[in-house]
Amino acid sequence: MSHHHDFNSEKEICDAKNTSHLAVSVKNNRDVMISFNFIKDVNGDTLWVWCYPSVSSDLRKVLLSKCCLTQDGRDFHTFVFGQFCRTWYYITTVEVQEPTALNKVTHFSIVVTAKDFNPEKYAALSRILCRMYIKHGSPVKMMEAYVTVLTKGICQSDENGSFLIKDYDVRKAYLAGSVKDVVSQFGMETIILYTALMLKKRIVVHHPRIEALLEFTRVLPTLTWHRKDWSILHPYVHLTDTELEDLKKCPGYIAGFVDPEVSNRSDLFDVYVNLPDSVITVSQSAKEALAMGKLHKEVGHLIVQSAEDAERSDSQVIKDISVKTKEILANLVALADECEDSKITLEGLKQHHFPPATENFLFHLAAAEQLLRI
Repeated sequence: MSHHHDFNSEKEICDAKNTSHLAVSVKNNRDVMISFNFIKDVNGDTLWVWCYPSVSSDLRKVLLSKCCLTQDGRDFHTFVFGQFCRTWYYITTVEVQEPTALNKVTHFSIVVTAKDFNPEKYAALSRILCRMYIKHGSPVKMMEAYVTVLTKGICQSDENGSFLIKDYDVRKAYLAGSVKDVVSQFGMETIILYTALMLKKRIVVHHPRIEALLEFTRVLPTLTWHRKDWSILHPYVHLTDTELEDLKKCPGYIAGFVDPEVSNRSDLFDVYVNLPDSVITVSQSAKEALAMGKLHKEVGHLIVQSAEDAERSDSQVIKDISVKTKEILANLVALADECEDSKITLEGLKQHHFPPATENFLFHLAAAEQLLRI
């Protein structure tokens, strides 16, 4: 793949490089953005134009496979996001309408990689950067704007005021999807997803449309709100060795695939969600851990009842589920406190004569919450 720079002169390259280095020296450590990449399509050739600072070659390959410029223009997606090697990537792709300052460029993509999950934040930032590129025809302006965001958390935009990092709170990103939509699609079966998440199992979701996949999968971590852990989310995975190896490093995950072939990969999941057909399947090997009983029924009813209440907002539904979860966890901790070194054993659990499915669930939950004596 050839590398072309769009800089007008050698001096501009140096200037842009200096700006970049400046950003590195003033960047504070809690900063989350890692890199900014620019890919364009000139007459059907995809060119990786430049990147600041560099990304690993594995990540670059993954990003090129996600970027719809490399997919023969079959699928045009304005915005996609995902996670690879504990790095989030956000890809915005623009079709260039004639005439502009951009000679021969038909499409281009901007990729921002970051440590944090916040699709709305990076979509907004990328839209501003895209407009700058279309207007000025050179990546230098985009680079400068990106550096300003890194250093000052703000980006002035010509048309609509400014982009402020602080407007994009992480809680907003966590609550952006609709848990009510998930429950209206799966009803009582939502309890299977809840249980799998509580026990840190592997959930694979399939839908041929990436947008549907992103929308659905991002909601699932809200079912275990007490963890506020979106690192388990891998919403856009291809069936390649590189990506699957990375996925398998995670003990439990939610992984989204557009390729229907994933349904035959039972090595990848404990729970398989066929989104177009609204079917959830539990794999043979996970049936024992995910056996349903009275407690599950109770939680399932609570989820459905809360979600079907027109008066309740999505965040209220999440809170209802979370209150119930905290109650279960408090009981678990109380059981652990009765044991020596505050760790649960199967023998200790058996003395309480819980129904088999409840005992089984609590045992596996203790393992997931590190409350089990190994």
